[in-house]
Amino acid sequence: MTAEVLVEIENVSRNFGNREVLRNVSFSVVKGEVLGFLGANGAGKTTTMRILTGTLAPSAGRVRVGGIDMLQQPVRAKAQLGYLPETPPLNRDLTVDEYLDFCARLRRMTGRQVRAAREQAKARCGLQDVGRRLISNISKGFQQRVGIAQAIIHNPLVVILDEPTVGLDPIQIQEIRALIRDLGQAHSVILSTHILSEVQAICSHVQIIRHGELVLKASIDELATHLTGAHLEIALRRPPVALELTQIPGIAGAHAQGDGRWLISFEAGADPTDALVRQAVAGDWGLYELARPRLSLEEVFLELASDAPEQPTQSEEQAA
Repeated sequence: MTAEVLVEIENVSRNFGNREVLRNVSFSVVKGEVLGFLGANGAGKTTTMRILTGTLAPSAGRVRVGGIDMLQQPVRAKAQLGYLPETPPLNRDLTVDEYLDFCARLRRMTGRQVRAAREQAKARCGLQDVGRRLISNISKGFQQRVGIAQAIIHNPLVVILDEPTVGLDPIQIQEIRALIRDLGQAHSVILSTHILSEVQAICSHVQIIRHGELVLKASIDELATHLTGAHLEIALRRPPVALELTQIPGIAGAHAQGDGRWLISFEAGADPTDALVRQAVAGDWGLYELARPRLSLEEVFLELASDAPEQPTQSEEQAA
């Protein structure tokens, strides 16, 4: 049975003046998927998130949430979303119950609906014992739980979480990660984070954006294959310049590691090992080591997401 698609982004681009910060970005998220969305600072990740949540219009392309077009029916589309920004939008002068009641009313609930939604959100987020406490008097970990509770109080199809564990201690991080995994069973979750271990611990899929374009979208299982299947590590006593390595058929990139060592990435379906050895002998490069390493997610991220250009400032966005 085909999984239900809850988020569709099709050929989305965004310009700020003459600067193109997103270029034909397309991806989908299905029900039950927890998607880790990664990108270096300035790569276009935040712009994509703003377009997805309806706070910024794309220059081109289409966004649908639960099959509803964000531009044509923005109120209905946004009703399908729950959003926790990096800084939770909390009123610290209210109690947890008062704040969640306020959030429920913002979602157009009335009467008994408000109380029922609040109690359900508290139960899911482990907030039953702090309902009458001022938000300013609870720990940062509990404040983060309140932020997640406001995002799910209306039981949305899609939950978007931006850096949900920043500033938490190790115990709080584990608790929030368990909560996010639980949310993924009932919703689609998009998790924006810079903590790569968090992606491997929580997410079912990962995508990386670089220079305004998606450069990787894979399941965690597919990523494991990617980590081992498309790289060689070589050591050369008389290494050539990088250009000579990348001109060998099948080699997509050559990354100097120091001391004559290189990390070679190659194209899908290609294996340039034989050609590389022949060229090393012909060029007298002094090849003395060749291995197929297992890369960490951090190394893949650095390879795919580094060297992102600067993104527009807030004043540039406003001018656009």
